[in-house]
Amino acid sequence: MHMWDFFCNFALAKSKQSMFGIFNDNFPPILDGVALTAQNYAYWLTQKGYDVRVITDYAPKMDDVIKAAPYPIDLVPSVTIPFRAPYRYGMPHLSPSFLRQFRKQEFELVHAHCPFVTGDLAYSAAKKQNIPLVATFHSKYRQDFEHNVPNKRVVDWMVKHIIKFFEKADEVWIPQAAVEPTLREYGFKGHVDVVENGNDFCTPVEMIESMRAEMRAELGLKQDEIMLLFVGQHIWEKNIGFILDALALIKDKPFHLYMVGTGYAVSAIHRKIDELGLQDRVTLLGNIHDRGRLKRIDAAADLFLFPSLYDNAPLVVREAAAMHTPALMLQESTAAEVIQTDVNGFLTPNDVQAYADRIVYLMAHPKMLQQVGDKASTTIARSWENVIEEVILRYRDIQQSYKLKHGITV
Repeated sequence: MHMWDFFCNFALAKSKQSMFGIFNDNFPPILDGVALTAQNYAYWLTQKGYDVRVITDYAPKMDDVIKAAPYPIDLVPSVTIPFRAPYRYGMPHLSPSFLRQFRKQEFELVHAHCPFVTGDLAYSAAKKQNIPLVATFHSKYRQDFEHNVPNKRVVDWMVKHIIKFFEKADEVWIPQAAVEPTLREYGFKGHVDVVENGNDFCTPVEMIESMRAEMRAELGLKQDEIMLLFVGQHIWEKNIGFILDALALIKDKPFHLYMVGTGYAVSAIHRKIDELGLQDRVTLLGNIHDRGRLKRIDAAADLFLFPSLYDNAPLVVREAAAMHTPALMLQESTAAEVIQTDVNGFLTPNDVQAYADRIVYLMAHPKMLQQVGDKASTTIARSWENVIEEVILRYRDIQQSYKLKHGITV
């Protein structure tokens, strides 16, 4: 038996009853915001008593994820995307067994969190079974394409393909209102609804204080040393170079930056750190799969640095906020829509010197950091359980509207 068939048969054999389908090309142990969003949708829908099935690309080391999940996970055969490890490209036709079993699976609604291979699978299931397709627009895909494809015409064609996918959906969701201009810029003209992302880091204040002290001691931070934090893909699109350039201007100040994640730019980031003389001020921690440890790191930080112009609605900012750590972001960035400056976060112009100056100012005002972090925890950090309760209501409304529109009677 081909190894793809083994994985597919193992996952697909569990259940044949109708259910909600959650489709995304990536899933833990690959760690990014969309993968974690798909995982939390599946988990909390299951916790609320609904049957859920995840369809995602196969990735190495998924065995533990499959065993621990309280829902079935169907694995699409996949190959590594060159220069974009650990991301994969699904190739369902590599396994006739997968396709046979997938076509037998009955859904009552499918939700695609990406417009690529698993998105196409979601659409095919929706069309065949005459059920609604919900699609969430999460990412600024054009920037990803431009990094990997040098031909503008090809990039334009790829963006048009994405928009054609969203045009086929019965409902299109975005995670926050500021994402809509990007979708319109890409050419989408249909209706969109805002359905926020949640986070799974909400923690009582007294626990956060002990987690903070424990992690700061483990990291060896000095009493007067401010802990700065970045969590996310280590790719230049996240504006990591901007962060390092800003810190190079203030390297005489008592700070230490910890960076969590991985990506194609890790080696180049190490080189830039050396070039700027920040070896003693910046530590790359790599990927952290232990969510409990990441919570403690978020709690230990004084300020979360996220000057990205690439992100739409980053989960990492919400996770930091849940642990009372405010973010320093850029004015007019899509990601910063949730930030009221000096209230639940901080904003600066898109200028390295201004960013550096703001960090220095906040170092000198620890009470302000604490107050703004406390406000962030109550205004930005919405629990996944609360979000999924809204999602369930929306799913049911979509199903009813779909049946009325298509004359379907039960």
